[in-house]
Amino acid sequence: MRVHPTQLVAGTVLLRDVKGKSGHPIMKEGTILTNEHITVLHKFLIESVEVSNKLENGEAFIAKEHVKSKEQSKPVERNIYLEAEESRSFPAHYLEVVRDYKQFFADWNNGVPIDMVKVRQSILPLLERIGELDMEIFTLHQYGAAEDYLYHHSVAVSLLAAFLGKELGYRKGEWIQLGVAGYLADAGMTRIDFDILTKGGPLTEQQVQDMRNHSTYSYRMVENLTGLSKTGKIAILQHHERMDGSGYPLGIRNEQINTFARILAVCDTYHAMTSARMYKAKQSIFKALDELFQERYTKLDLKIVHPFIESLAKRAVGKTVHLTNHKTGEIVYFDDDHPASPLVKLHETGEIISLQMNPELQIEEIILD
Repeated sequence: MRVHPTQLVAGTVLLRDVKGKSGHPIMKEGTILTNEHITVLHKFLIESVEVSNKLENGEAFIAKEHVKSKEQSKPVERNIYLEAEESRSFPAHYLEVVRDYKQFFADWNNGVPIDMVKVRQSILPLLERIGELDMEIFTLHQYGAAEDYLYHHSVAVSLLAAFLGKELGYRKGEWIQLGVAGYLADAGMTRIDFDILTKGGPLTEQQVQDMRNHSTYSYRMVENLTGLSKTGKIAILQHHERMDGSGYPLGIRNEQINTFARILAVCDTYHAMTSARMYKAKQSIFKALDELFQERYTKLDLKIVHPFIESLAKRAVGKTVHLTNHKTGEIVYFDDDHPASPLVKLHETGEIISLQMNPELQIEEIILD
């Protein structure tokens, strides 16, 4: 069914990609439209869209009466695309990029080479929004489900790496390269048997070795591409190397590992620990922080772990948290030596408690505004 955007209602399902005047996809096939999506379609002056005759909830789609607005007679302004990008909420934009990645992953799995133009068109506008984020950058795991972990992980690591690069003082071009490297670091998973990727239990020794080959496969897929720096390509190869030599594929250590790869290692580890996976339950943000902290002198780079933890800590102060005793409180202070156990002021009584002194009590989750 083809209708004008004025006839749409929230819950309508797109049957075809919607493209702007430049040919760039604005919305993907399968998108469940919200009022925000419908506003974007109006801003792009889209004349019609192909939609399902049923809403997302299974009810019949009944098109509203088409009302021609004054906006339709106005010329398209040169910056209309940017206006639409800015009007999207971050979560909606993030999920669209995850959908892009899922399609790219399917293409790569079928032997289609990486198209850096399409990759950059998808991920760069999202990376440009790093400055908008507060605690959201550390809670990307909340948007994913275990069955789609691979796709969410690549987009989240991209964002975290770009964010951390910016926090470390890198120039924009450098932290953008970090983000693109994070986005493509697991592209080589397309060369791994899908049954291994989706296995719900422990892997055999041979399957573990197969999985460990993915960083080499990823490197081979990007080594001759333009649009990604040599440093970014090496980071993709080395993102599972560890400072103590216990990583793979080369087992190198310390300064042999390039700095971009060390940044990716911290971001990759953090997001993996805080996400639900087919074979492993997710951990709380603060439990993950504690593990990163414990590995700062062994597997991970101290000079990268500390800024990562400090960035989270300064954004978490003042935030509301759920505790394992079912009470809520506000984080009021972080101890640099015990980042997983801040001081929390209980909402119910006003009492300030030290989680370090109450090890049986932990933070389950942060409640974002």
